[in-house]
Amino acid sequence: MYNRKILPVSDGGHSYIYVNRKSLCTFANSNSQCMTDNVHQSLVLKKAKGKKSFAVLIDPDKISMSGIDKLTVLATDAGVDYLLVGGSLVISNHLDAVVQQIKKNCDLPVVLFPGSPYQISRFADALLYISLISGRNPELLIGQHVISAPFVRQTGLEILSTGYMVIDGGAPTTVSYISNATPIPSDKSEIAMCTAMAGEMLGMKVIYMDAGSGAIRPVPEQMIEAVSRQISVPLIVGGGISDPEKAWLNCKAGADLIVVGNAIEKEPALIIEMCAAVHTASLSTI
Repeated sequence: MYNRKILPVSDGGHSYIYVNRKSLCTFANSNSQCMTDNVHQSLVLKKAKGKKSFAVLIDPDKISMSGIDKLTVLATDAGVDYLLVGGSLVISNHLDAVVQQIKKNCDLPVVLFPGSPYQISRFADALLYISLISGRNPELLIGQHVISAPFVRQTGLEILSTGYMVIDGGAPTTVSYISNATPIPSDKSEIAMCTAMAGEMLGMKVIYMDAGSGAIRPVPEQMIEAVSRQISVPLIVGGGISDPEKAWLNCKAGADLIVVGNAIEKEPALIIEMCAAVHTASLSTI
């Protein structure tokens, strides 16, 4: 078991610019990393080495600029691997400003986790291009992607096609309401397993299992293990993970990247313990 230890805590609208990709790349990334697979490659390499990763999910609606400053310091000190930005329902109009503030403060990769085609910022590093493979809503399988594809292409962002699976977390969540899709029952590991396999066979670069923001029950370890055994692409798990031990157990079950948002919004210092737990799981798997 993970040995829990308390450690010390040492404008943004949706802009789409119609310029040629080379010019946009130069503007968006001075390191000339346009359209590369830096985030995906890092996930694949870590998976091959048995290294687990930890990401903090930042909801633009729930954080101020001063909050970003404090969070990025904590994340950097803790050794967080990635920062995800987005939410099921982003109603504020400062996504660009949030991403830019994060980039100003630290060098951590910023990955967009959009709940709609409009949650795009060219200032991020990568985009989880989400297809809701656990549901039967055609708009979230391909419809919205057709609409957003021209805009997404012009941003120069690294695109990670993501097979997104909503798992029943014991309570209605924003993602289940917005998606109008029935979550996979938490005791039906075989459904999750077959769904993930199908997603990989269809070419998804990563699989994301999510119990949803504010879930009462996180994704069960048995389901994570069943899915991880049958796919070779990186497996992301999030939703309802509120303590370091659960993060550690999810990694041991086969998750490659743990995403935590709500728990850290309530108690930012948890970043230290959560990140340590995930990285400890890495050491015990090698």
